[in-house]
Amino acid sequence: MNPDIFCFADYPCHTVVTDILKAPPEDDNREIATWKSLDLIETLLRLSELGQYEQVKQLFNFPIKHCPDMLVLALLQINPTWHTLRHELISTLMPIFLGNHPNSAIILHYAWHGQGQSPSIRQLIMHAMAEWYMRGEQYDQAKLSRILDVAQDLKALSMLLNGTPFAFVIDLAALASRREYLKLDKWLTDKIREHGEPFIQACVTFLKRRCPSIMGGLAPEKEQPKSAQLPPETLATMLACLQACAGSVSQELSETILTMVANCGNVMNKARQPPPGVMPKVRAPSTSSIETMSPVQIDPLSGMASLTIGGSAASLTPSMQGFTTNLSSAFNTPQSPAKAFPPLSTPNQTTPFSGISGLPSQLPGSLGTGSLSGMGTGGLALPTVNTDPFGQRKMSTSGLNPQTFQQSKMKPSDLSQVWPEANQHFSKEIDDEANSYFQRIYNHPPHPTMSVDEVLEMLQRFKDSSIKREREVFNCMLRNLFEEYRFFPQYPDKELHITACLFGGIIEKGLVTYMALGLALRYVLEALRKPFDSKMYYFGIAALDRFKNRLKDYPQYCQHLASIGHFLQFPHHLQEPSINTTNIETLLVATDQAERIVEPPENIQEKVAFIFNNLSQSNMTQKVEELKETVKDEFMPWVSQYLVMKRVSIEPNFHSLYSNFMDTLKNSEFNKMVLTETYRNIKVLLTSDKAAANFSDRSLLKNLGHWLGMITLAKNKPILHIDLDVKSLLLEAYVKGQQEMLYVVPFVAKVLESSVRSMVFRPPNPWTMAIMNVLAELHQEHDLKLNLKFEIEVLCKNLALDINDLKPGTLLKDKEKLTNLEEQLSAPKRESKIPEELPVVVTTAAPVTPATTTTCTSTVPPQPQFSYHDINVYSLAALAPHITVNPNIPLFQAHPQLKSYVRQAIERAVQELVHPVVDRSIKIAMTTCEQIVRKDFALDSEESRMRVAAHHMMRNLTAGMAMITCREPLLMSIATNLKNNFATALRTASPQQREMMEQAAAQIAQDNCELACCFIQKTAVEKAGPEMDKRLATEFELRKHARQEGRRYCDPVVLTYQAERMPEQIRLKVGGVDPKQLAVYEEFARNIPGFLPSNDISQPTGFLAKPMQQAWATDDIAQIYDKCITELEQHLHAIPPTLAMNPQTQALRNLLEAVVMARNSRDAIAALGLLQKAVEGLLDATSGADPDLLLRYRECHLLVLKALQDGRAYGSQWCNNKITRCLIECRDEYKYNVDAVELLIRHHLVNMQQYDIHLAQSMENGLNYMAVAFAMQLVKFLLVDERSISHVTEADLFNTIETLMRISAHSRGNAPEGLPQLMDLLRANYEAMMDRAHGGPNFMMHSGISQASEYDDPPGLREKAEYLLREWVNLYHSAAAGRDSTKAFSAFVGQMHQQGILKTDDLITRFFRLCTEMCVEISYRAQQEQQHNPTANPTMIRAKCYHNLDAFVRLIALLVKHSGEATNTVTKINLLNKVLGIVVGVLLQDHEVRQSEFQQLPYHRIFIMLLLELNAPEHVLETINFQTLTAFCNTFHILRPTKAPGFVYAWLELISHRIFIARMLAHTPQQKGWPMYAQLLIDLFKFLAPYLRNVELTKPMQILYKGTLRVLLVLLHDFPEFLCDYHYGFCDVIPPNCIQLRNLILSAFPRNMRLPDPFTPNLKVDMLSEINIAPRILTNFTGVMPPQFKKDLDSYLKTRSPVTFLSELRSNLQVSNEPGNRYNIQLINALVLYVGTQAIAHIHNKGSTPSMSTITHSAHMDIFQNLAVDLDTEGRYLFLNAIANQLRYPNSHTHYFSCTMLYLFAEANTEAIQEQITRVLLERLIVNRPHPWGLLITFIELIKNPAFKFWNHEFVHCAPEIEKLFQSVAQCCMGQKQAQQVMEGTGAS
Repeated sequence: MNPDIFCFADYPCHTVVTDILKAPPEDDNREIATWKSLDLIETLLRLSELGQYEQVKQLFNFPIKHCPDMLVLALLQINPTWHTLRHELISTLMPIFLGNHPNSAIILHYAWHGQGQSPSIRQLIMHAMAEWYMRGEQYDQAKLSRILDVAQDLKALSMLLNGTPFAFVIDLAALASRREYLKLDKWLTDKIREHGEPFIQACVTFLKRRCPSIMGGLAPEKEQPKSAQLPPETLATMLACLQACAGSVSQELSETILTMVANCGNVMNKARQPPPGVMPKVRAPSTSSIETMSPVQIDPLSGMASLTIGGSAASLTPSMQGFTTNLSSAFNTPQSPAKAFPPLSTPNQTTPFSGISGLPSQLPGSLGTGSLSGMGTGGLALPTVNTDPFGQRKMSTSGLNPQTFQQSKMKPSDLSQVWPEANQHFSKEIDDEANSYFQRIYNHPPHPTMSVDEVLEMLQRFKDSSIKREREVFNCMLRNLFEEYRFFPQYPDKELHITACLFGGIIEKGLVTYMALGLALRYVLEALRKPFDSKMYYFGIAALDRFKNRLKDYPQYCQHLASIGHFLQFPHHLQEPSINTTNIETLLVATDQAERIVEPPENIQEKVAFIFNNLSQSNMTQKVEELKETVKDEFMPWVSQYLVMKRVSIEPNFHSLYSNFMDTLKNSEFNKMVLTETYRNIKVLLTSDKAAANFSDRSLLKNLGHWLGMITLAKNKPILHIDLDVKSLLLEAYVKGQQEMLYVVPFVAKVLESSVRSMVFRPPNPWTMAIMNVLAELHQEHDLKLNLKFEIEVLCKNLALDINDLKPGTLLKDKEKLTNLEEQLSAPKRESKIPEELPVVVTTAAPVTPATTTTCTSTVPPQPQFSYHDINVYSLAALAPHITVNPNIPLFQAHPQLKSYVRQAIERAVQELVHPVVDRSIKIAMTTCEQIVRKDFALDSEESRMRVAAHHMMRNLTAGMAMITCREPLLMSIATNLKNNFATALRTASPQQREMMEQAAAQIAQDNCELACCFIQKTAVEKAGPEMDKRLATEFELRKHARQEGRRYCDPVVLTYQAERMPEQIRLKVGGVDPKQLAVYEEFARNIPGFLPSNDISQPTGFLAKPMQQAWATDDIAQIYDKCITELEQHLHAIPPTLAMNPQTQALRNLLEAVVMARNSRDAIAALGLLQKAVEGLLDATSGADPDLLLRYRECHLLVLKALQDGRAYGSQWCNNKITRCLIECRDEYKYNVDAVELLIRHHLVNMQQYDIHLAQSMENGLNYMAVAFAMQLVKFLLVDERSISHVTEADLFNTIETLMRISAHSRGNAPEGLPQLMDLLRANYEAMMDRAHGGPNFMMHSGISQASEYDDPPGLREKAEYLLREWVNLYHSAAAGRDSTKAFSAFVGQMHQQGILKTDDLITRFFRLCTEMCVEISYRAQQEQQHNPTANPTMIRAKCYHNLDAFVRLIALLVKHSGEATNTVTKINLLNKVLGIVVGVLLQDHEVRQSEFQQLPYHRIFIMLLLELNAPEHVLETINFQTLTAFCNTFHILRPTKAPGFVYAWLELISHRIFIARMLAHTPQQKGWPMYAQLLIDLFKFLAPYLRNVELTKPMQILYKGTLRVLLVLLHDFPEFLCDYHYGFCDVIPPNCIQLRNLILSAFPRNMRLPDPFTPNLKVDMLSEINIAPRILTNFTGVMPPQFKKDLDSYLKTRSPVTFLSELRSNLQVSNEPGNRYNIQLINALVLYVGTQAIAHIHNKGSTPSMSTITHSAHMDIFQNLAVDLDTEGRYLFLNAIANQLRYPNSHTHYFSCTMLYLFAEANTEAIQEQITRVLLERLIVNRPHPWGLLITFIELIKNPAFKFWNHEFVHCAPEIEKLFQSVAQCCMGQKQAQQVMEGTGAS
């Protein structure tokens, strides 16, 4: 049809609103105008539903093409009933607007945010985006980028990222993270947690697609376009997250992930050109300076073959902190991984380095806080990246002296120990200045720049500057640089190179010393260990190049360098100084002393170096010529010296090359010089100091020996006696000892090695054989070191001799000859010089040759690795966590399964040795220790001092003794056990495998010997203490005895001896021991051999402080301990023998020993030790053990703590504080043991206030996942679960709950599992009561409660309070008090001021607490009077109590009224809450202590009088009335019967007081008091429920129940609407069997309604006017439905899918198999009401009303019918009860559920269901009135309407009494006559 003739737009219609479009459609195009009609579009859509789908769809092709924008608007503006076609059209149109349509922004915005758009539109748009991206040109990044922009514009990104398909979402997230819109690792971790394996699979597929080479295959034919490549950051982050969960997915998937991780390194390390100077040629030119390193292509995570190496690179998130985004173009890595969590303790969160040109820096604002030491573990489910690659491994520190190593366990991230002075927080100015210098290093002109040397010079100046600011800048810069180290891998190459030079320069210039130097050297070493060619390797090389001249000072360090796998690929000029450290130093020093040779100019020296650097066999002649040209004759001596010292001595591999060079040079003079120089150097080394670990000198000597042989013997020239007498050299070494032998034997062997190449000197040359025979004689010496024997054997092999054929002489026995040897070796100097500032170098031992192992163990004690507290000696199993297995051991790489043998080998070694070593050590140490302590303390009367000193000394000596006894045997034993284990595991091992086994066993033994040793030492030490006490028991007793007799002990014999024989300076004086002498003992305590030094040993801080002064007589404490010991022994006897070796049994024995020890000393120190042991024992107990034993174990530990808590011992305050301190300070691995903590709290052993604050802080705002999970469990245990502990209230965990609420609110989307639900539960319990504003009234109340249990009042306060209270009581009762006591009050306030009570809040609080306690005390005393004197008049006694109580209440009321200005309500309310809190706290405390002796009276009186006082009709009170009522409600809620059952009668009286009810339910506007009052009733019902459910109505419960019924009757009469609105919440907590109680509530109906008489014949219920009005329900009943259940339910009601919903319904409602408790009643109630309300809405939407005919055949009725049929009897009863609970006054719910009940009866498929329906209705009718109206009409309809055939059913007539019952009910309901007719079946319907 032609549009010009007919166009819909010409006719009246609803048109599309298009005025929002930027480019509106062409108005004059009539064809387009047609589509403006909404009516047309709606009609077409309807037609499409009626079978014309295809035709209609084609009609839409025109607008899709010509006016898509208008069509979308039309589809969005029509009435949104849902059409398939509309759905499809919108999907088709969306991609148009994702492209570049002029109106796209407006359209998308309108569709997403428009008014009234249903959520499904958003789903469509999201779906369309995914489709558009994934269809067509596969995965076009430009499209993805566009989608991301759109999503950001629409603020829809987070919704999109929660959608599907995963492939699209992951792609989008990766892009979003690159643009900084989200933290990828956090997002991935959350998604993995939420979706599990399907999502992980999607990630893997995504990586395969975006980075094909990651599977290790060949790269694809055509390279991916740049845009499609995945940046290394993203790849690393994703792999880190995947690797973390590889353990929890299917085998196949796990393998794929691990393959990817393994290939990650190759993918990221695509070919890179190494810079010149570091080429791995055989010999690189040594002169090429590293300064010329060319910038290499960026590679942020190079060399990461596995993502968990070294630093924490893998676990960081790509996010920039403090950077401008445009910097991201400055270098082509997107951004650097920032710290996973910002530090939490940064007062000034600036970001230093933030301006550096494109340099990603992550310096937190303040360092040294150690807050990051847990990097990357916390909330991410990532493998803990060990930021301390050394701390966990064995250190080989043979050459260092122990003092230098005190900090060997330092974490790189904790720099606070490195610079104590840098541990301060620097001010912003200092920070900024420090950063400005860094900035200049990296700047390019024209910005201000500084060279590295200038910066170093400046730092040198600043370091020693007298100006404080400059020193601070120096500290700040260094600290920043060190802290930045872990981000170096992300630096661009140029910046990294500059940083390396700076880092090296700092070491070179000696700007750092001690630990900082050690750390700097360690960082460089760590970098050099990174794979050859990796970025950090180049960093290490550049830094090393800077300080190569300092290497000679650090011999030990050079060995570590030389042991690096790729050391030989280092640039040559760096290999040199690294190998020739001390040695060259030794030689150079010696050369200085000899005449110095003429040195050629610098340029010639460089040329010579160059010639030797590039020398090879092929260019020999050419290089010889070069040398001749370059060097004049006068410089040849220098060349000879250079050749011998700088080349030959450290390059044994090139000896033959240099020898050939000399042959080619044919310069006999030069040959002589070289020979002389060689001898000279050999002599220097032979006479040098032979310190134990001077490996470098020894290797140097070997090299020179090899060279000497090569230029003499090998060329048939002799070694002249005058130059070197080899034979006597051997003999001299033999005389002088092991060290000399270690030098000489290998040297001689190397010299003789060359004889095999000589025609003259090869065996059997007599000169050679003479020396060989001396060696053979040495070989027979039984104590010759193994490695020397080995050297001799190797030499024999090389010379083709059999050692057994040699003829050893008797030279070694020839004493005379030996004494007359000419000295060629230096006299042995025994004091080895240690360089002044030895760096701290902690490193992994390289696989050690047997030579080094033996020497180092026998001479220098290895470095301690553990502190005393690290080792737990309760059981052998405690070794496991500390065992180190170096992953690089070849054996384990080949056979990983063998690792499992390590633990048992070590445990077995320890087990075999522990007892003999412990006994021997104690025995030897004991005698020494006892004698010395007795002597030192003979004149000291304080036994505790003597005891502490004895323990310190004993501990030290025992540990040292144990250490030297067990170290060697342990090494052997572990190695042997391992070898045996390996051998049995690999029965048919090849020789190569055997060698690997040997090596692995040696290394593991070496790595773990320290640990095993510490275990044995600590076992010995723990046992030594009690033994020592036994030894000195008489000494202690003598001193105590003297004290009891009132004299001071001293030993008379010693006194005389000291006075007569000892000089004044060292004489002992009577009284305490001299501090100097005590210092010795304290030093013993601080340094236990074999452990890291510590400032406080075995005891918490303040251990050496004075023992606590004991007020009780000692025998009391002794009795308590004795009782404790007896009980513990009984427990131990009762343990079955099978469990005797169980670790828990052993722990109990240790505990018993500790109690005995504490009993013997009876001082606070021992008590504290015992207390700690008990707490830690409890925390350490896991449930894995035997359950009975576990119970006993806990019982014993509690028993000990209870004993200490006894008032006669240390009292609960001291104990609880100390226990709480233990809980706060103990180690993380068992800090979070909920059962143990709950046990301690249950037994009143914890100071809740301290613990609550600690717990709140430890959650670190949600970043500490462990703490959050723990806090959640604890809160659930203590406040939510059935087994809640009555004395703990929410006040005790106020801060914890507050923090959890905050975490829950801030992280709504990704809060920890279960947190939102827990918070909802808490809110439900405390709903109406919660205002959690800090410092708000609620806070005041809770702080009041917790302050009520604090007793450490300032001295004299109690007396003051008592005086003031007495004064006030007198004033109040005096005639002159004035109206309302106002005059008395003003006088009294003056007195309070005078006494200083009003000075601080704290004093006011304490004053109120003391007054409350005193008033309560007076009441108790009065009550006791009545018991003693039964004739006393109770009224009089009560009046006596009230005399004080009423006065106190009036005082409170007056203070509340007059506090603050008249208009300032806040102060008044806060004061009121504080006082109420204090009264509540005192009540709870009292209730807990007195239990059944508790009296309600004083508290009841305070509350009721205060309520009346504060509800008086005064203006000032009226203004705060609502807040006052809220405060009382909170108070009553905290004192709810479950928490304070002893207060329940008073409580019920308070909440039912007429003033309170009237104020809450009538006078407070807008019914604001209703929810709070409802909560109090729910508290009451919850308390009654268990008693009513089990019908345990003892006399007290009957009284309470009656009281409750009365309260309900009052409410039913006066406030029926209140019961109507909250009926649901009440029925939810009333047990099903409480029929009358429930009827009372269900009978309520609004007072303005006239109820039609249910007995009216032919009553037409559906005609009543009220019957279609829904009642108001104020309970949030859907809150109990789990979110997924609710989602499925809604979906089922709308679409009847998921189909499984019905079949799974029963299992969703069932919670256990225990009869009577099988079902979740709350959920059944909620389900029934929710489905009903939805059904009513559904029926109303269809335009009809509920009736028997309209309620059928719907999803809603399906659910009800399914429940009726599917549930068992118990479940069905609960379900029918839930329906019956809705049968109330006339309203739409009553009508619908009445019809439903009847329908279920009619449709029932078994008579059982009908019988049960009858039962539910009937049992509610046969109790006393009132009966709900809906119940009556339902039952009458059921028995009256013949359609239901009620009277024909079997169950009506099954027994005469039942039949009678039915008849009487029918007569009551219908009258006699009608009932008769109905029963006979003749009645009208």
